[in-house]
Amino acid sequence: MKSSNWWPSFLRRSERAAALLALAVALATAASAETAPWHEISLTIDPRTRALEARDTLSFDSARKATLLLAPQFQIKSLAADGRALEPRAETAAGLMRIELPAARRIDLSWSGTLAALERNVEHVQTLSAGAPASGPEGTFLPAGSGWYPAVEGTLERYRVEIDLPADQRGLAPGRLLEEREAGERYRARFEFSHPSEGITLIAGPYRIEERQVRTAAGSEVRLRTYFHAEIAALASGYLDAITGYLDLYERWIGAYPFSEFSVVSSPTPTGFGMPSLTYLGIEVLRLPFIRATSLGHEILHNWWGNGVYPDFSRGNWAEGLTNFMADYAYRERESAQGGAAVRLAWLRDYAAMPEKDDLPLVGFVSRRHGASQIVGYNKAAMLFFMLREAIGEPAFDEGVRRFWREHRFRVASWDDLRAAFERASDRDLAAFFDQWLDRPGAPELRMEAARAERLGARWRLRVTLAQRAPAYAFSVPLAISTTGGQFARRVEVSRVRESVEIDSDSEPIAVTLDPEHRLFRRLAPAEAPPILREVMLSADAEMLALSPDPGTQQAARSLASKLFERAPREITVALQPRAGVLVVVGLHSDIDAWLSRMGLPPRPAALGAERGSAQVWTQRVGNTRTIALVSARDAQSISALERPLPHYGQQSYLAFDGARNIERGIWPARPPVVNVTALPAR
Repeated sequence: MKSSNWWPSFLRRSERAAALLALAVALATAASAETAPWHEISLTIDPRTRALEARDTLSFDSARKATLLLAPQFQIKSLAADGRALEPRAETAAGLMRIELPAARRIDLSWSGTLAALERNVEHVQTLSAGAPASGPEGTFLPAGSGWYPAVEGTLERYRVEIDLPADQRGLAPGRLLEEREAGERYRARFEFSHPSEGITLIAGPYRIEERQVRTAAGSEVRLRTYFHAEIAALASGYLDAITGYLDLYERWIGAYPFSEFSVVSSPTPTGFGMPSLTYLGIEVLRLPFIRATSLGHEILHNWWGNGVYPDFSRGNWAEGLTNFMADYAYRERESAQGGAAVRLAWLRDYAAMPEKDDLPLVGFVSRRHGASQIVGYNKAAMLFFMLREAIGEPAFDEGVRRFWREHRFRVASWDDLRAAFERASDRDLAAFFDQWLDRPGAPELRMEAARAERLGARWRLRVTLAQRAPAYAFSVPLAISTTGGQFARRVEVSRVRESVEIDSDSEPIAVTLDPEHRLFRRLAPAEAPPILREVMLSADAEMLALSPDPGTQQAARSLASKLFERAPREITVALQPRAGVLVVVGLHSDIDAWLSRMGLPPRPAALGAERGSAQVWTQRVGNTRTIALVSARDAQSISALERPLPHYGQQSYLAFDGARNIERGIWPARPPVVNVTALPAR
């Protein structure tokens, strides 16, 4: 599997937890280390019985009322405010108990209960929406926002946590390791997080720990650790090497790493989460050879963006886009200019595949809930930062990043704060730039209407007419001009619905190409956006046609569709006339070939061949209104084998599989907009 097509959808926070944290952080815009409440938590977990026993002493800087949030599966054993015992009274809302407290400086609370069973066989998409505190011998995961401890509603928090586990288990929480010891049949460890944080996460498992102390580029001593299950313990050294490299990269680019340690922790479930000072990744994810070169750096960078500076969710989430730009995109761009251009084209292809009704302005993005929100919140936001760097220059961009970090470290910051940092770094007013890309949904649809050239003595003057839909965007448009003497590039400023620009040339212009390296966020022309699977997966009104009359094959087709689509497609029969939109046709090889012939459609692509693998998948466009995806398989089992891998290949146009293993893939070539130049009579 290719990392750029697969891993970003795999590494997300729990969406239930993210929604709760978004609310808390939005209400905590003035949080500081002095005002955030302080937890002193001690807890005992038995992963075999999933029993949890815990107590917390919660301190405020001054007497105040508070609402605590706790999962309803727990029983409150005792509750006191400033030493006075209280009768616990709670109402349940949004899946959590709400415990209203009188004004106090200190709250003492103890609770117990049984954690949910850890499920290893869930799909990753299910782990995004679950978020329940869970445990088992293979691992314990108590995510922030799940209600495993009495979280204070509407504020960031600081904490010290003491973990008590059986001797064959190891545990950790984000923050600084204060102490760990093994005594008798028990393992104990204490962790402290003295900065305001979005919540407390706790992880445990039968881990083997490898540790390394390093001195960073900024001169700090940082403890690096891996907490790995036995089956991947041999990977520890390579991961510790990779962490060191990323810390050096981002300290030099942004500023000092904000924590005293960083750990990579393996999860028995197919998931991945990033938290301050650690990342929690599935065992099978950690085994993949490309993770250290891609995903790991992304998660480490989140210690600056998201866990070091907190987004002001009331005005959108900038952290995912900035991390995407400075990690995923930056790695490809540093490999080659062509690699960066390929990523930008992939972003624009994904955007073109997204239904327009699913679009939203960047200020409306808080967390990823579906593919469309990822395309906006991750990719469009990353493209904004790319265009900003183009506009103000790389030195000013990098200075803006460093300034933003210095001024907002461990504080809540908004898009407006980002803009202010870049304005001071570049000495430019960037309000218009940010307003049009943040507040407006959609993207410009830019086209060239005409290109004419006339000879003026020994030189040529080229006039290019550009048009876009109203209201017009203002931007600098890259053009490539082909002439009898070669090719050169120019940028032209466009700010109106229809605008003509003049370009002088030493040689006769022949053709003009619009934005050939995809440096603008825009809606691609049809020829630039040949169909990819993402267009099928995001469709809200897709149809599915299962060709085979065999019940087993039909059931395999339905099951595959349930994994591939975000919204269930409408099943049709051969007798029904397909309408405009997305159609997925599933069948055995002979059924697919016969259907294509009967419908007068192009045959199976030569890139796949007649017998390549056990299953083949490809897309094609019929006219300008119909996208078809075809799934052609040897038998029903070959269709079923696609359920796990196929959803991860949304950026591809065609694929071949041997069972669940991908053996061929590709994207139909794009044709950038080119206009031939009309030569006018010489004056």
